[in-house]
Amino acid sequence: MNRKIKDSVFTRIFKIKKYLLQLYQALHPEDTNTTVDGLDIITLAPIFINDMTNDLGFAVKDKLFILVEAQSTLSMNIIVRSFMYLARTYQEYFKATKKDLYSTKSIKIPKPELYVVYTGDKKTDKEVISLSEEFFGGEQTAIEVRVKLITEKNGNGIISQYIVFSKVIDAQAKIYGRTSAAVQAAINICKNENVLTEFLEEYEKEVVDIMIDLFDQEEMYKIHEENLIAESRAKAIKEGRAEGRAEGETGATHRIIIRYMKKHNVSAHEAMDDLDIPELEQEKYHALIYRDK
Repeated sequence: MNRKIKDSVFTRIFKIKKYLLQLYQALHPEDTNTTVDGLDIITLAPIFINDMTNDLGFAVKDKLFILVEAQSTLSMNIIVRSFMYLARTYQEYFKATKKDLYSTKSIKIPKPELYVVYTGDKKTDKEVISLSEEFFGGEQTAIEVRVKLITEKNGNGIISQYIVFSKVIDAQAKIYGRTSAAVQAAINICKNENVLTEFLEEYEKEVVDIMIDLFDQEEMYKIHEENLIAESRAKAIKEGRAEGRAEGETGATHRIIIRYMKKHNVSAHEAMDDLDIPELEQEKYHALIYRDK
């Protein structure tokens, strides 16, 4: 199931060039010369429904590639995904510009910058996360990927406003549930506190629609995951019963219970109930399991 079908508020904001320029200025305040005309959006477009696509990619005067992901849950796997997004971005750039990668002369390519805007509540002091540190214990390998982490603590400008907006949405969802009332309350709070005010005033209805779509998508994903777990458990129960009938021995049944407990992270009692082991027989298996522990 694809979890990135719908637009997010983050991607919607920065499809608009004037806000994209504000984001770039927050990342590079030293550059006072670049205008909207110097920015080109290069966010990856999905070819198939389950394609990996990034949140935002843009080029600055054909000299810089900036890829930015927005994350409410911080996973170090974002480093690997960012690397994959960057590789595909370069691949599309080489194709579009007809660069000869087999030429003896070195080609010129835009310098890459990778960022994650983290909106979650988990505290972190990291400002950079890297492939070598997170995956290879600091050992240098054939490649290195460094991703700058932007949090509420070190964000500024429109990036900081987006982080605040995300946190207000989460806070209101705890009060009103994941509903339009929560989104509307969050929008009103942000407009009153001058957080993304211009964008929210112009695109308020669209923001509500986006958030409701995302709430619905998350609920569908949750149901999908629960169904997969239920199907897996039902399959294990069926297999366990078949093994138990075929082997017909206490030792074999004991091993089936242990495997079931480990696979589904349940107690011995829950495992035996799921496997339809009669209550009168459960005591002897309890003894075997506790003996093994």
